[in-house]
Amino acid sequence: MTTDSFRPEKKITTFYPPQRTLLGPGPSDTHSRVLSAMARPTLGHLDPVFTEMMEELKGLLRYVFQTTNLLTFPVSGPGSVGMEMCFVNMIVPGDKVVVCRNGVFGGRMIENVERCGGIPLVVEDKWGDPVDPQKVEDILKKHPDAKIVAFVHAETSTGVQSDAKTIGQIARKYDCLTIMDTVTSLGGTPVYMDGWDIDAIYSGSQKCLSCPPGLSPVSFSERVVDLVRNRTEKVHSWFMDISLLLGYWGSSRTYHHTAPTNSLYGLHESLVILYEEGLEHSWARHHRNHEALKAGLKTLGIGYVVDEAYRLPQLNSVHVPAGVDEKEVRRKLLTDYNLEIGAGLGDFAGKIWRIGLMGNSSKLGNVIFCLDALEHVLADLGMKVNKGAASSAAHQYYANNPAV
Repeated sequence: MTTDSFRPEKKITTFYPPQRTLLGPGPSDTHSRVLSAMARPTLGHLDPVFTEMMEELKGLLRYVFQTTNLLTFPVSGPGSVGMEMCFVNMIVPGDKVVVCRNGVFGGRMIENVERCGGIPLVVEDKWGDPVDPQKVEDILKKHPDAKIVAFVHAETSTGVQSDAKTIGQIARKYDCLTIMDTVTSLGGTPVYMDGWDIDAIYSGSQKCLSCPPGLSPVSFSERVVDLVRNRTEKVHSWFMDISLLLGYWGSSRTYHHTAPTNSLYGLHESLVILYEEGLEHSWARHHRNHEALKAGLKTLGIGYVVDEAYRLPQLNSVHVPAGVDEKEVRRKLLTDYNLEIGAGLGDFAGKIWRIGLMGNSSKLGNVIFCLDALEHVLADLGMKVNKGAASSAAHQYYANNPAV
């Protein structure tokens, strides 16, 4: 037997992906400056020049999270790793943890609590509704020994945003630590970690930060650091033990793992772009493009899942029109227009579309392109549409509401 016996039957050559427009629930289009940054020469993860860049990264993340926490850094892994890092460090077996579930990702939090040996106390809300703060307070009154309140700020499966400030205040009132998921919100809508009394926060690089997937920015308060230092048993994950990662992301630069240097270049550049634009301007840009998209969708009779007061501008969850094959619409958008939008998950599977306007994908050209393509596909599938009305409505909104 020779090595050729193990060759694939199909001849494999260099992979060249098609150029898509990514308007789904993530990832978003990567900024060209980020792609350029990632192509720069690879450095060792302990190189002094690289560690200087790491310090800048931490400072930029503090700005984006709006926190002074020293323990703020990107985890080598997607947002799910950042989520697990929070739970595995903060929970010991037997801890009671209030978990708010109003979509898929609140459910994943419950799974994490159970795997850490904790006892989940679940606050349930209807998919598409925000977390009800009164339910959080009610369950804390019944369980004064609860240690943590965990919730999703921006539920990616439904496009709803919850009142993080009020939930944070309630948790602090009952002396609970908080864990908040900002995977979809960070950079697209306001996040004030310190101002909202949040103790642990995680996000992802691939949404409103316009970076490829694979990094999860996190931040921990001093209360969490003290909790981890005073644990009597080891954290049930070597890789995600923040007491070990402190050595690498702290001042000593102790070897922990081989960090993905080029990916970190990309995240650094994406945060520089956001810093140059300014958080308030980024939030305003996402809101303006959302409103223009909404104006166009209205002409097609497409309505939103979430009440206006709680909608995420960067994640537009909309009802599929009656009688329309939602899978076929997504297929034709992808094959005919190289345009990706997202399907519904869980309870919403087959019932909604999720149109993302995140980070570098949130721009006027993409809004018009999406509306025109959707209009044409729906017309091709037999739905009566007023050709050109959707993009005209969006243009009218832009004309009446110029960018600041």
